[in-house]
Parts: sequence; C-alpha cells; structure tokens
Amino acid sequence: MVAGNKRWQVEGFCDAEDGSVYRIRFMPPTPGDYTYSVEYRQAWSTKTSNGTFRVRDGHRRGPIRIDSQNRWHFVWEGTGEHYFFNGTTAYWLVGWRDDQVIQSSIERLHQLKINRMRVTVVGRTDKYYGEPVVAGENWTPLITPWPSDQGVRLLHFLGRFGQRYGMGIGRGIFDSIAEFGVADDIFHPGFDYSRFQVAYWQKFDRALRFARDRDMIFSLVLDMNDGRVHPAPYSSDESRYIRYAIARFGAFSNITWDLGDDLDMYRDDAWTHATGALVKEWDPYKHLATSHPVDIVHQDRTSDWFDFTSFQEWSRVQHAFMLAQRKQQEHLGRIIPQTNEEYGYEDHYPLWAPGLGSESADTLRRTAWEIAMAGGYQTSGETARRGTNIWPDTGGGWMNGRGDDTMTMFQGYAHMVDFFTSFDWWKTEPHDELVNNGNYCLAKPGDVYAVYLPRGGNVTVRLPAGHYVGIWWNATTGDTTSPASVNVTASSWTSPSVLGKTDWALLLKRR
Repeated sequence: MVAGNKRWQVEGFCDAEDGSVYRIRFMPPTPGDYTYSVEYRQAWSTKTSNGTFRVRDGHRRGPIRIDSQNRWHFVWEGTGEHYFFNGTTAYWLVGWRDDQVIQSSIERLHQLKINRMRVTVVGRTDKYYGEPVVAGENWTPLITPWPSDQGVRLLHFLGRFGQRYGMGIGRGIFDSIAEFGVADDIFHPGFDYSRFQVAYWQKFDRALRFARDRDMIFSLVLDMNDGRVHPAPYSSDESRYIRYAIARFGAFSNITWDLGDDLDMYRDDAWTHATGALVKEWDPYKHLATSHPVDIVHQDRTSDWFDFTSFQEWSRVQHAFMLAQRKQQEHLGRIIPQTNEEYGYEDHYPLWAPGLGSESADTLRRTAWEIAMAGGYQTSGETARRGTNIWPDTGGGWMNGRGDDTMTMFQGYAHMVDFFTSFDWWKTEPHDELVNNGNYCLAKPGDVYAVYLPRGGNVTVRLPAGHYVGIWWNATTGDTTSPASVNVTASSWTSPSVLGKTDWALLLKRR
C-alpha cells in the first residue's frame, strides 16, 4: 500500500476453510488516495493485481500510542487525546457461542467506563479456579484457533453411530465439536497447526469490530500457560500462528499485543525478547506490545519492542510497589507506562491472596486508586460469583466478561476515571512529599495538586502562596462539592476534615 511517500507491506490471510477466500486488511492513518499492488503466490504460480482506492475519514480515535511528550502515559493517535487506561480481564470472552452475549458484555463494561479488556486468542483450561463457572453449550473455555483432528474423528464416529442406530447428532453438540474440537481433552487436543478454525477467527473479528465502535481496546493475549499445549517455540507452526493473528487483527485500531499470560511458565526470556521483536517487525502498524509473566523480573523493560509493563503483583501495598517500579524504569533510562494488570479479582481468593477481604470490591477499588496515584495504570477483574452454567447463571466476570446489575465494583472505578479525566493528569508527577498523614499526591507544582486521602480526615499540602480552586470528590460515591476558592498565604495549606472514614480525593488548581 502506498500513499504519498509512505509505504506499507501488509500480509493477507485465508478466510475460508476450503481455501477459496483470501483477504487483505489495511488500516490507513489518514484520508486520501492510496495505490496498492497485490501478489498472490501458490506453489510455483504467482498472480498480481494493482489499483487505487480513496479513503474517507472514519472519525475514529485510532490506535493508542505512547505520549512522546509524557512517556509514562498514552494517547489516541488519531485525535491526540490522552487515554486513561482502565482495564478488566475477560480471558475467555470469545468462548461464548452467541455473539449477543459477547456484545452485551462489551457494551456493559463500556458503560462502566472500562476501556480495555484482556482477552485470550489461544489458551484452554480445564480448571475453574474455585469459581461457580463451568463449560456448557452456551460457553466454553476450551477455545482454539486450530481445528482438532480428534474433533473430526469424533464427528465421523458420531455420524456413523447415528446412521447405524437411527440417531441424529444434536445441533449444539455438532457445533461444539466443529468449532472447539474435543471439549474435554486439555492435554491431547490433537491440534492441526497447519490450518485454522476460520469460524473461531471470524467470531473474534465481530467482537473486535463491536468493541472498536466503542473505543474499547482489546489486549490480545497470544497464548497462556493454562492451555498446557503450545506450538513448539521458534517453530514454523508458532510463526504461522502469530503471523496469521497479525495479518487478521493488525488492521483493527483497537488492539495491543500481549505475548502470553504467565509467560515465564512456558517460555524463557530469550524467546520473549526475540518474539517481541518479530511481532513488531511483522505488524505494519506497530501496535503497542507487552508480555505478562508471573515474576516481574521477566519484563523486557529496555527493549524497543516492549511498550509498557504488565505486572502480576497481588500485594496490598500497591502505591509503594508502583513507585518503586517507576524509579527502576527511570534508572534503566527508558521511560514507558507502568501498569499492573493482575493484582486481584473480586471475591477470588487463591492461596497467594493476602487474606479474607483482600479481594473485596472496596479493597480492589482503593487499590486501583493507589496505583493511579503513583502515576500508573491497572487492570482488574469482576466477580465470577454470579455463575456461568451454574445458578443464577448471569455472570462470569473476570473469566468471560459477562455480568449483571448486581455487579457494581466498576461503578466505583468509574468515579476514579471521572476524577483523573477532570484535569491534565498526564502532566503531573508523584509528589507524596508535599502532603502529610500518609496521603498521596500527584502534582504539577505551582499549578495543580491531586490529593488522595485513603482514610479521610484532613491533609496539609505544601504549595506556593496564591489563589486556588478546590473540589472534594467522594471516591466511594463519586459525589463532588462545588468549586471553592482557597486562598493560600503561606507555604502550606491545611484542609478542613472530611466526614466519615471513607476515602476522598481533593483537586486543587491554581487560578
């Protein structure tokens, strides 16, 4: 593809089980006239085609990028607006058979001001992590982009069995086997890595399109440790899979790449470094990329391909932890956004969780504030306790993205989003030394001060004399006070005490 003096080399992909349809997707950065030259090769034959097309403005925000002026933060490339990263995990979202469930889940999270979802492309599991979530006809975590030889053999067996005894295969069973392979074999799925399960990829396309129209970013997790079975590292099967994913999904503006969940459990640092570089080389649009190991020492922080951290750290001292990571990144001499994308799931208590109450909705909401007040970003996960294929069967939360009206944790997160997007948060830096009583402060000194009081009370802020406008935010309810004039005549100012023991935020802007 060519526009002016800019050129893109874009790979196509097969979009039919019988090989009859091939597509090339292209994401133009600007409106205008483009020319193209297509080359199709099969065996010893080559066909070419050339032409032109005109691009109109789609009025989309485009991909997210690193802010070149404030490299701890993100911007939308298409508009230059800053992106306040507020994520959730929904690993097996595309395990839903009905597109309506996928779309309603995305829409619900969008309304709650979630703008990023971690969704796995590959990664099956036979564990349910103590949650009331099980596979059924409407949803399964046994997803795969490849066909299963065992699934084909099972279909043939059931067909012969039905013919012999005059029995038909139920449509739901047939579709389950055809789309997902063998439903209950996690260790020996019989994948045919040379081909792709096109119906699965097409369903992913539909989810991405729906999310794109709502400015919802999908973090595409390329694989996960729970899957047990992976293409061999550095193999042609692995390369074929990653290149197909890039060819198919790369033209969607609303994606970032994640090399894998719990990546250090099945790949080493050398593989991560090499494969991350390949992803950036193969992706013509250079979408942001990261990886998600269990141990944070395996983050490839200084490499050009690695755009932001994706920690997995479950402690309840997140503010101190994120400040320490920020300092380490500064010491390495490469500033990139710092994110913790797995610090807890609502009502989920694995053995490494700090203890009862540590995974409650209120605790996780407060933890999110701690991360944001350190200049970082976070991804959380909703409760799965409303069940999938278990009564009341209206949820799934962090496992598959579905929720109902009783699940309110992210309403509290939305108040945090409202607070930060009410000022230029990307221009501020952590300055806890400017406040007392264990409170937290982000500031552009002399201009704006954002203060978080985790235990309420009052706060003394060190700031230049002058006139300021102050607004109090109840972090639990989102209620705000009317703007009030604050006259500072000395080198510090002490606020009045706020009522109650809940957490509060205070925004001071100099007139």
